[in-house]
Amino acid sequence: MPIMPSFLRQALRDLGSQKLRTALTLFGLVWGTAAVSLLLAFGGGLHRQMAKTTAGLGNGIVITWPSLTSVPFEGLGKGRRILLTERDVDLLRKRSTHIDAISVEFSSTLKLQHGRQVRAVGVSGVDVPFGEMRNLIPREGGRFLNPLDVEKRRRVMFMGNQLAENVFGDEEPVGRTVSLSGSPFLVIGVMKKKIQTSNYSGPDDRMAYIPETTFRALTGQQYIDQFIYTAKSVARTSAAIEEVAAILAAKHRFDPQDEEAIKVWDTTQMMQFMDSFMLIFNLFLGIVGSLTLVVGGIGVSNIMHVVVEERTREIGIKMALGARTWSVLGGIMLETLIITATGGLLGIGITVAICAAVPAAGLTDFIGDPALTSGIAAITIGLLGTIGMLAGWFPARAAASLDPVVAMKT
Repeated sequence: MPIMPSFLRQALRDLGSQKLRTALTLFGLVWGTAAVSLLLAFGGGLHRQMAKTTAGLGNGIVITWPSLTSVPFEGLGKGRRILLTERDVDLLRKRSTHIDAISVEFSSTLKLQHGRQVRAVGVSGVDVPFGEMRNLIPREGGRFLNPLDVEKRRRVMFMGNQLAENVFGDEEPVGRTVSLSGSPFLVIGVMKKKIQTSNYSGPDDRMAYIPETTFRALTGQQYIDQFIYTAKSVARTSAAIEEVAAILAAKHRFDPQDEEAIKVWDTTQMMQFMDSFMLIFNLFLGIVGSLTLVVGGIGVSNIMHVVVEERTREIGIKMALGARTWSVLGGIMLETLIITATGGLLGIGITVAICAAVPAAGLTDFIGDPALTSGIAAITIGLLGTIGMLAGWFPARAAASLDPVVAMKT
């Protein structure tokens, strides 16, 4: 008869004789396993959700506003207003060695009319790269602005999804015409719904976007309100900011170190802070969950010590009849493995069920979608296996080192 089935039957029999202790130990392991995997899964889901909401503003963008100088420079006093045009942005596009994409942005509130509806709408005149940088993704059947729209000063409009719903209701907006400041505009696209927790000129879903050349022709506005750009890599963002300040300072004669002349919002710093914060937060959650699992491991060790004490005479008889040391050691370790594996599987099952229930409950927008990733599963299984082996090793070693003569007299 194979050895392993005999070992297994013996282990199950011994565990069955200690039903209450086994059940309590299993509960500790289930709770510990679920604690580790759930805390890490929820931490990861929250991190992904925060990254998603942050990306709603844009992909590593730098937003820059021309403002007032705060220090004298080359005989010119402070308080001088810096006025920029699209030609300044063209200059940056040509001279900068760190900028990957850049776009001007003119902003104003204009009158939009459709049928009998008349409403004041935030309108931005932008260039083609603006859509990708700001994550303005068109819904199926539509598009964002293209180079010909800008070059030909076309009267076309890309609408935020909430604005499109307010104006057209259940009707399809793409291909329809609206009046903007008395001029007809063709709706060429509607933004795909996105999560956005920060903005600088209003939520994107309530905005309208038209070519910057068309905006200037429509409003007569010469000076840009702001411009946005992305560096060729996140690591080069700081260098890009310094380079932009130097190029504009040389042309408009202000101190390149004057942070008030050209105000900057570097969104990559927000992402870096969030990543660092979530790393520390996830480490904290992992430590808390691990301590809970350690408590479960202590319970396993205690019950195996009790098993060894109650079976001391039996172990002594087996060893006197020729049972090998590895046989005694393996039996105790097998019982430990059964308890640990059962508790781990139940804990993982609870984690999977809870992770699946969160999206179904509509909680994604608040806490993200927790997921039992392969990394989390590997960490949990590795930690559980280590604790289980340590919990069973010491009682098993104590049992294997018993003197058969002394054990039989116990």
